[in-house]
Amino acid sequence: MKRSGLLPLLACVLPVLAWSMWRPYDWLTWGMETAPVFIGLAGLFIAARKGWSFSSFALTCIALHMILLIVGGHYTYARVPLGEWAEDWFGFQRNHYDRLGHFAQGFVPAVLFREVMIRNRVIARRGWREFLTVCFCMAVSAVYELLEWCAALVSAQASEAFLGTQGDPWDTQEDMFTCLIGSLVAVVLTRFFQDRSIRKRS
Repeated sequence: MKRSGLLPLLACVLPVLAWSMWRPYDWLTWGMETAPVFIGLAGLFIAARKGWSFSSFALTCIALHMILLIVGGHYTYARVPLGEWAEDWFGFQRNHYDRLGHFAQGFVPAVLFREVMIRNRVIARRGWREFLTVCFCMAVSAVYELLEWCAALVSAQASEAFLGTQGDPWDTQEDMFTCLIGSLVAVVLTRFFQDRSIRKRS
């Protein structure tokens, strides 16, 4: 991937990241929530140096996911205004912004996993590729839930903002289910757009 391919992504993400650093609700929560953004940016630069070419579709998904994480880090997921507005509009009992985050946690890794598999010709048969893509996303979700559990063990105060359970005893299971839906949407409904984008990049 040419470095110029990262410029639109950086132009979208960096201003939001700079905004999020202005008086976040809690710096520890901000650091934990935005850590994947910094890891992702580092990974993209490493991939660029090695000549890896992600499609425009994948880069757009990455940018949107990063922005979603950054906004959640600034407010904490339970306090994001968009989720509060949805509570008023639809009569929800909790702020569901974190559900959007877990949907993206399934959707975006599915897009990236599919692209790596396709471009490296790792799995030729489409059915197996899509099945393993969903399995990969569920593994990512499980690891993330384990990290949240570790955060709860280390700091009860930080865990409340980081986990964002909002008193829901089934939050972990619902998060993983939402991730599953996101991965299925990626492999069933939007893979056609991704495949076309990959062909344009090739």
